[in-house]
Amino acid sequence: MKRIILDTDFILNILKNRIRLKDELRRIINDNFEVYILDMTLEELKGKPNEKLAIAYAKRFKILKTDKDKPVDDLLLNYQNYVIATQDRALKEKLKKGGFSVITIRQNKFLVTDNVL
Repeated sequence: MKRIILDTDFILNILKNRIRLKDELRRIINDNFEVYILDMTLEELKGKPNEKLAIAYAKRFKILKTDKDKPVDDLLLNYQNYVIATQDRALKEKLKKGGFSVITIRQNKFLVTDNVL
């Protein structure tokens, strides 16, 4: 089973572009999957556009408890056995150097991954 963590920008883009997350994940992943967010992601969503919608959407997924003294990007680097879904370029580079699988949004319509999942 694949475990996928959504970061803050990814959630906001999914909502903005009305992407059907579960359908797109089924299309690109050849396995069962579970979707997670970090508890700090809920904090980052505060004050963002469509805050209430984004938080309600994020709460549908399993929440991973973290050390709240670190930025979310640094926390994500501790989840080696997870696939990370992000739109953040700098984070994507760090993740790829660390050997992570990464999911991103292309053309504001569909999800792509850097390898076969």
